[in-house]
Amino acid sequence: MLLYHSTVPEGVEGVRADLGDEASVRAAVASVDAPYGLVHLAGGWAGGKVSETSSETWERMIGLNLTSAFTVIREVLPRMTRPGRIIAISSEATRKKIAASAAYTIAKTGLNTLIEMTAAEVAGSGITANALLPGTLDDVLRERVADAILFLLSDAAAGINGSLIAVESQP
Repeated sequence: MLLYHSTVPEGVEGVRADLGDEASVRAAVASVDAPYGLVHLAGGWAGGKVSETSSETWERMIGLNLTSAFTVIREVLPRMTRPGRIIAISSEATRKKIAASAAYTIAKTGLNTLIEMTAAEVAGSGITANALLPGTLDDVLRERVADAILFLLSDAAAGINGSLIAVESQP
């Protein structure tokens, strides 16, 4: 997770935490005084049809892609400055429903809903919550995702809240 002190890149502070351990997340968040922004870019991918996905894979995908975001957002919100920004990296799979990626796509779709619910709860507070939905990350797409993150952290994005934003390699 990345926590920001300000809207400029120099304000970035990478914070390490075991995102599967609430105490670790709580301690990491507490180490940053009044965060301005949170970028949740943790996650993982596993393929498999619904009929072929093990419970272990299901739980791992939900944990990595959804529960980790829930825990971090829950811990950051009370400490976040106003204005503030929450950005999650989701996936284009949530729009395209790619076959044989059931647990991953369902977990990322849950992440989208978490962002939309968070946005509804913080509406009018000066905090915004949005998700970026990139495809498979190549060099061009990584740069576009980074640019989108910087924009969403900026004052110019103050009116964007609850959006699920596709980020693509091709213009």
